[in-house]
Amino acid sequence: MSKRQIQGTVIKKAGDKTATVLVERRVLHPRYHKTVKRFKKYLIHDEKNDINVGDTVSAVECRPLSKTKSFRLLEIVKRGEV
Repeated sequence: MSKRQIQGTVIKKAGDKTATVLVERRVLHPRYHKTVKRFKKYLIHDEKNDINVGDTVSAVECRPLSKTKSFRLLEIVKRGEV
């Protein structure tokens, strides 16, 4: 079974070695046939504490690290504005 990968924007540094990532996906509305945005937030583990708010990151699923954290940082796709 392959691991899920997510890509999103860091919106919050949540404590030590943890960041909140907002993942946006676009889906077609079943009745109105219009593309709408759907959002979900994930907590990801950042072992080296090197991501900041505004960065675009990629994360991969791993074993549960805490009650709500089960993704770890794979790579930083793009750095945000400083």
